[in-house]
Amino acid sequence: MSKELIVNLLEKLKAWAIEDLPSILILIIATWIVLKAVSVILKKLKKSLNKRIQKKEDTESEESGKRIDTLVNILKSVLRVVIWGIFIMILLKKFGVDIGPILAGAGIIGLAVGFGAQELVRDFISGFFILLENQIRVGDVAIINGTGGLVEKIELRTTTLRDFSGTTHIFQNGKINTISNMTKEWSAVVFDIGVAYKEDTDQVTEIMKQVGNELAKDPDFKDLIINPLEIFGVDKFADSAVIIKARLKTKPLQQWGVGREYRRRLKKAFDKNDIEIPFPHTTVYWGEKINPLKLDIENQLKGN
Repeated sequence: MSKELIVNLLEKLKAWAIEDLPSILILIIATWIVLKAVSVILKKLKKSLNKRIQKKEDTESEESGKRIDTLVNILKSVLRVVIWGIFIMILLKKFGVDIGPILAGAGIIGLAVGFGAQELVRDFISGFFILLENQIRVGDVAIINGTGGLVEKIELRTTTLRDFSGTTHIFQNGKINTISNMTKEWSAVVFDIGVAYKEDTDQVTEIMKQVGNELAKDPDFKDLIINPLEIFGVDKFADSAVIIKARLKTKPLQQWGVGREYRRRLKKAFDKNDIEIPFPHTTVYWGEKINPLKLDIENQLKGN
């Protein structure tokens, strides 16, 4: 290598060190500062959001905290990718690399990947908004696309549901069309109580209220019931019964246990007050030309 070539290289290196190196160092420092700033801002955001949910119940607070952590981590990852991408593009330009073809090539590759993985991207976006909007949480009882069960896991790509029989259902978030959350904030059990037409509906409603009040005062159930029993009155005239509609608001996931206990107590109260609960009667025919089969067991016993 000739002395003149070495001198030229040293001159170029010196010029690069004077003109470009300071800007590269500034770029590195600025990128580091931006990353730290983003990290600090997201930590403060997470801390602020966690403070807002501390007043809620322990289980609700825990699940909301998990959701906040997931969303903040996703946001942090996205911002880091964006910041590092900008840093690399500027750095390549500082070294004299033409980034135009690189951006064009990246665009083509991204387009190809987008077409191939559009379903995966749709799942991730849908999962992100399910978490962001707090549509359902782990532990909720929900109906997803017509299938009901307990929500066991919510991830960015899939949501896992376990039904009453123990079967696990896994749904792609991008293919979830309908979500019905049965345990968000509060739950309710609706009663359609049928009594015979001969019964006094005012008396029946008074008995229903009395049973509801007794249940609300029971130490085992009073903390599970939010509001007293609501009786809406006679709802309809069925074929063999008058239907009285009522509702009882409970804490999430408690509506089924409270509903079973109320029905048990109401049945005893109806029996005590001789309130008839209709049931279907069946007439048996042996043929079109034969009279219906009639059973007169009492007379037959007397004859014997």
